[in-house]
Amino acid sequence: MKINFKNKNDYLKIEYVIGLFFLVRLIGITNPPLEIAHNWRQVTGLMVARNYLEIDPTFWFPRVDETNGLTGIIGMEFPVLNYLHYLVSLVFDYQHWYGRIINLIISSIGIYYFYRLVNEKLNSKTAYFSTIFLLGSIWFIYSRKIMPDTFSMSIGFIGLYYCSQYLKNISVKNFALFLIFILLAFLTKISAVICIVAIPFLTHNIQSKKNKIIVYAATVIALFVCYLWYFSWNYYLADVYGSWYNSGSDIISGAKALTGDIGETFKRFYFSSFQSYFAFILLIYSLVIFVIRKQYKILFFLMLSLVLFGFYMAKSGSIFYIHSYYIIPIVPVFAISIGHYVASIKNKYIALSLISLFLIESLANQQHDLFVKKSEEYKLTLEQLVSKHIGNDELVAVNGNGNPQELYLSHRKGFVLQNHELTNKTKINSIKEKGCRYLIINKHTYHYSLNYQEICNNKNYRIYKLVD
Repeated sequence: MKINFKNKNDYLKIEYVIGLFFLVRLIGITNPPLEIAHNWRQVTGLMVARNYLEIDPTFWFPRVDETNGLTGIIGMEFPVLNYLHYLVSLVFDYQHWYGRIINLIISSIGIYYFYRLVNEKLNSKTAYFSTIFLLGSIWFIYSRKIMPDTFSMSIGFIGLYYCSQYLKNISVKNFALFLIFILLAFLTKISAVICIVAIPFLTHNIQSKKNKIIVYAATVIALFVCYLWYFSWNYYLADVYGSWYNSGSDIISGAKALTGDIGETFKRFYFSSFQSYFAFILLIYSLVIFVIRKQYKILFFLMLSLVLFGFYMAKSGSIFYIHSYYIIPIVPVFAISIGHYVASIKNKYIALSLISLFLIESLANQQHDLFVKKSEEYKLTLEQLVSKHIGNDELVAVNGNGNPQELYLSHRKGFVLQNHELTNKTKINSIKEKGCRYLIINKHTYHYSLNYQEICNNKNYRIYKLVD
């Protein structure tokens, strides 16, 4: 039987395109969390997965290794990704990279549902090109990181698709799938709430008021449960177990904080979103074309999305421009805008040329994330080194300067210190009182000796004993 690789528009079928991107992102999929971009965010999630396996699998009480002398139980995103990692580890034993492949699989499935949704509501060419721009955007690298950002949005796409199916073919199955997936999307990362922007457009031409009310009621229920998790349960965990919980800024303070570095805030849009200047030019040009052609519906969709995203930015404050991945929720909307314009180009080869130019620039700017720098690999020796000198249950401190990466790689619990705190006797006495017995110093980031009992010294690390 002859296999047809092309769709009705004579392009490679989207299933094969998604599959190709999936295969490319398998390069280095088993890498430990040593890549420069946001390794700290990944190890935090890895700590939760490993602690489910080694300490307590109770879903509602995620815990990290940065305990600061306490339990390490923290308020965080609904830990579905971390728990899936734990469940896989029950079968195959724990490995760092399970979270990567889980995220990549879910994100790839989610992008396919994104394609199906846009195809249903706009047209096949817009869906096709929008999907390619989304695949090549910042999603390319973050869909293979152990982080919930693309994971949650992908679950949201699945939920929105079944919302559309419910409105078209009323059934308990479609409604249940809509509610379950949209709820999980909101819970696994609150930024996925931007998915609600699509709801008015999905219900726009639906005649049945009853069905519209049911969809909006389900959305409100999902938002309410999301509120309970983030602003009730997580606060409870912080109060009871003493760990800091990042609930964001108030809107006014956050908005002011965004002006602290206008250049970096704007950069999240013109570069970080697609890792491509060319894509941003296409985005701006597409908006101009929409205005000229009076395509107000898609402009309204974009503007409504930006308004909601603006609240998210303000709630995030300066964190928005410090961390590039905060732009991820709005990128699908931008991809639809660009895809809709490219789909209107009648000359197939011009359209393909624009896509090619984008992918060449974007993937060139992201390919480094598939690999680990040789200069970082020494960190993988840390657990073995520490095991020779420190018991499994002893608390340690590392000079991570805010990054718990080496605390995770040491496979110990404890504290993360700034370099300037290493000579601060008050700080050192404070962590000693909380049970810290050892100090692990990365010599690549701190070159000086300290006046404590040194029990290990090699080319990468010094280990000091703080308590006899």
